[in-house]
Amino acid sequence: MTKTVYVKKLPIGGGNRVTIQSMTNTPTADFDKTADQIDRLIAAGCDIIRLAVCSDEEVEVCKRYIDRFSVPLVADIQFDHRLAIRCSEIGFSKVRINPGNIGSETNVKKLVDVCKANGTPIRIGVNGGSLEKELSGSGAAALSESALKNVALLEKFGFYDTIISVKSSDVRTMIEANRIISTKCDYPLHLGVTESGDVEAGTIKSAIGIGALLAEGIGDTIRVSLSGDPVNEVYAARNILRAVGLDKNYCEIISCPTCSRCSYDLAGVVSEIREFTNDISSPLKVAIMGCVVNGPGEAKGADCGVAGGKDKAVLFKKGEVIKTIPASDIVTELKKLISDLIGDRG
Repeated sequence: MTKTVYVKKLPIGGGNRVTIQSMTNTPTADFDKTADQIDRLIAAGCDIIRLAVCSDEEVEVCKRYIDRFSVPLVADIQFDHRLAIRCSEIGFSKVRINPGNIGSETNVKKLVDVCKANGTPIRIGVNGGSLEKELSGSGAAALSESALKNVALLEKFGFYDTIISVKSSDVRTMIEANRIISTKCDYPLHLGVTESGDVEAGTIKSAIGIGALLAEGIGDTIRVSLSGDPVNEVYAARNILRAVGLDKNYCEIISCPTCSRCSYDLAGVVSEIREFTNDISSPLKVAIMGCVVNGPGEAKGADCGVAGGKDKAVLFKKGEVIKTIPASDIVTELKKLISDLIGDRG
């Protein structure tokens, strides 16, 4: 169990739900483009949104984002403690820094003092590519040592409103570094595999790294780092939370991989039912099986489902067959059954 740190009014850690983060990749100074991207991230279900802030001009523009959006916004700062101070002063919900790259301890103390006065949490972000020179290598031990060293520096100045992230593009390194830190302190952990790649490869790497830790009970907030549209990061993160059982408020579709016994367009049915159930926000499990031999039994944990035959199929509910239907009516009948179940639940 980690301590709770509030980002705006959103609790991170302390057994609260695992939150989803992303980061804009439009020019921060371009208000229209960045505001549009923030709107899209919010619509996709993003809980916390980070913006890179690289100049005084961008700080001024960020005042408009903070005024416009209620979602917690995080300033991502590299090297310049002055910008981090200004971001705290204008009302960012959190600042992300690597204390090792913003100069002397004096600079860190100046930032800490301002963040304490404004109630601004700090995320210590340590990546494999930005470790202190005196640390050997870029493995899990070095990553965790760097993070804990920086935590101690903030604590030296009486600051404890901290979230930690240790990221690597190597999945095993990221997993082990977070395991180490989880045994050394109780600060909330932000999980992610950095520079993971495009949507396909990056989602797989992130699912392994983030998912493995979440399955162990490690991690309080996550970002899936993907090249391209950041909205895809939110979708991937949500699917990871669902896969490890941390988000049950959706319709889960289980379907068999099919074999020669499957004599109907199972993949087409899955696609239609997935689209039909996209807006369901309460727990529901639907099974779409390829044959009647094992279908109802293998999917007995589902709320409802179908198992197909050559010309006919069976509908089942809680593992019990309730109706035999023509194979051509599978989609229509299954949609009706799902609607009835959702209606019964209010």
